[in-house]
Amino acid sequence: MTAILEFLNKNAGALTVLFTAAVTVATAVYAALTWVLVKETRMMREVQTEPKLQVTVGSFDFAIHIVRLHVRNVGLGPALDVTFKPKVLAGGQSAERLLAEFTGVNFFSVGLKHFGPGQERVSAYTQLNEDHDGKMASMLALDVTYSSATGKRYADSLVIDMSELKGSYQLGKPDAYAIARSLEKMQSDIHRLTTGFHRIKADIYTSEDRAEERAEAQARRDQSQRERQANQGAQADNSASSGPAA
Repeated sequence: MTAILEFLNKNAGALTVLFTAAVTVATAVYAALTWVLVKETRMMREVQTEPKLQVTVGSFDFAIHIVRLHVRNVGLGPALDVTFKPKVLAGGQSAERLLAEFTGVNFFSVGLKHFGPGQERVSAYTQLNEDHDGKMASMLALDVTYSSATGKRYADSLVIDMSELKGSYQLGKPDAYAIARSLEKMQSDIHRLTTGFHRIKADIYTSEDRAEERAEAQARRDQSQRERQANQGAQADNSASSGPAA
């Protein structure tokens, strides 16, 4: 114990320097971690309040060859004063015609004042079975600019590569579409029945009704048979009375 105390007394200055250096390093590391956490918190806040636009190509449920553009705000904040500048990246005249078909909707020209989170707008449609090869080779882009609610300005170029649709196919009809078609047919059938266009064919007889009907039919047959027998007897009597006199 005495040796340890003597060592500490002789090296007190050096130990103080080492301890101070360790505290300084720890403070610097803590400050750096705090700055990282503040930066991540700021980024998380921006993600939760800032808009983000994307564009995809989607087909109709009932016809996979009919497609249109879907412009969505996938961010968690509204996009304000959205402007669109469509352009052709590749594909020549086929791409120019395709772009003209897609952008026939007016919002591509006048923009959007408010585009809320989760909101979607769709373009006009095109049929891929017309000039298929030319459309599949087309590459388009939408240069979009918009502002967030915090006043931050964004500028993105959203690329539409039509070649991504090559090889896509659809088996059968989607469940939601098939259900909708079935409900529509049921509605049409009910309307025809209620308006008298088609009459319901229904057997409303019960077992008692059928038994009563059979009994009535049997009674009619018995009555008919008695009448025939009576007629035959009367004819026989007439024949006997009209015979030659003795």
